[in-house]
Amino acid sequence: MSPSNNTVESSYSTTDGDTSEVPDRLADTFSGKIVLITGGTGFLGKVLIEKLLRKCDNIEKIILIVRTKKDVEPLLRVEEMLNGPLFTKLLAARGRSYVLSKISVVAGDTSKSLVGLSETDRQTCRTANIIVHSAASVRFDEGLKKAVLLNTRGTKYMLEMAKECPNLELFIHMSTAYCHPEEPVLDEKPYPPPVDPHEIIHVLETTDDGTIDILTAKLLGVYPNTYAYSKALAESLVTDAMETMPVLLLRPSVVVPIYKEPLPGWTDNINGPIGLMIGAGKGVIRTMYGDDTGHADFIPADCVVNALMLATWDYLRNGCRHKVLNLTTSAELTYSWKELLDIGREVMETRVPLDWVAWYPGGSMTRHRWLHRSRTLLFHWLPAIIVDSILFCLGVKPVLIHVQKHIQKGMEVFEYYTNNQWDFRSDAVQRLRTKMTPREREAYKMDADDLDVHKYFEAAIICARRYILKEKDENLARAKRHLIIMKYLDLIVKIIFYGFLLYWLSLTLGPKLVTWLS
Repeated sequence: MSPSNNTVESSYSTTDGDTSEVPDRLADTFSGKIVLITGGTGFLGKVLIEKLLRKCDNIEKIILIVRTKKDVEPLLRVEEMLNGPLFTKLLAARGRSYVLSKISVVAGDTSKSLVGLSETDRQTCRTANIIVHSAASVRFDEGLKKAVLLNTRGTKYMLEMAKECPNLELFIHMSTAYCHPEEPVLDEKPYPPPVDPHEIIHVLETTDDGTIDILTAKLLGVYPNTYAYSKALAESLVTDAMETMPVLLLRPSVVVPIYKEPLPGWTDNINGPIGLMIGAGKGVIRTMYGDDTGHADFIPADCVVNALMLATWDYLRNGCRHKVLNLTTSAELTYSWKELLDIGREVMETRVPLDWVAWYPGGSMTRHRWLHRSRTLLFHWLPAIIVDSILFCLGVKPVLIHVQKHIQKGMEVFEYYTNNQWDFRSDAVQRLRTKMTPREREAYKMDADDLDVHKYFEAAIICARRYILKEKDENLARAKRHLIIMKYLDLIVKIIFYGFLLYWLSLTLGPKLVTWLS
């Protein structure tokens, strides 16, 4: 950090802990700005919109490019989004009319030519000062053509539109830290793409789906899925644009539920580690294949948004020298898969059990594939077949085999990341954090100084119960009683199982042992 920055920071220091008079430079950066956001109805997009509207008093407008989904019009989708628990604090502080007055919704689709915008809406988008492109398909099992057209070609279209904005000050592209799997250590710099993105877009646009399916494995190469592949291609387009446009490339790792505000633990999905914990807590995930001593990198959604706002301030006010930032946490703290699973199990066994668990939470991760497959057969498929057979005989629609198919598909994707290890450099982000004032460090939390992992996961599981699983708080006592019953049932089954196993061994090996001893 330069001496001038040290002088600036010291002028904002306080002696009594009162930061109310210290300026909020991150919020001030967005004063009078028109911010265009894609992917605004996604997890990260929602958190960004809420933060901008709650913290930035004088933001001019937020333009959201939203597509029609399941016959629900874009404006209605946004209004329904505002009814969610994430926006309760914002609406209470600002009022619904204020929030709606700051949002302009345009119908569009980043996967379509000209972003699917009408000429009128395109003119509206051209007024943007800051563009945040976070729209993407995050499905790892997406077909190659769809993934590339959404994630790569969509980025190409957004860059083309950004060039038409006469007052553009910054284009921010949200990538992922896991889009260069061939790099065991990921630096904050651009990397070459697996192929020329323009060529692959053309090939996929002009090739039939059957041929693409045949070529997918060869095209992916070292890439584990179409998501990582298409995001790596998109990064290449953004890197090329840096030569002529004001561009920032942000690479968050696995984005997990909110850490601090506005609602600790909130998420709108159960992907990633929270999904694993919920599956284990319900008793339907009993085994996982992977190295439980390894670790993954997770970052809460609000920390990503805070880093985005900090990077925007630094770029617009200080002429940020670093244009690629890894938004990761492993340089600061790491938890092994075993530690995370143990924490989740402890929380759900003792404090926040889930309703009507199928079995007592348990299971573990193993690096032995044969053991994992044996456990899968015994503890996943066999119980599912038995329960569904009983349901069928009772005239009830079987469900567990269908659930296990989905779990199996998800676990196959998950296995790649639990059996490989990456390290992420985040030196530029760490330097950025030193430029924050005491007020900004408090309002835009980006460190783990007061992190209590048990409380964090407890908040995340509570939110998952309430807002995703739709389980009521008043049912917690019943859930605890049910869990106790399942605990004893689990113990009885184990006693019976191991009793029969010992009995079988005694019958088969006993005579041979007696003969050998005699």
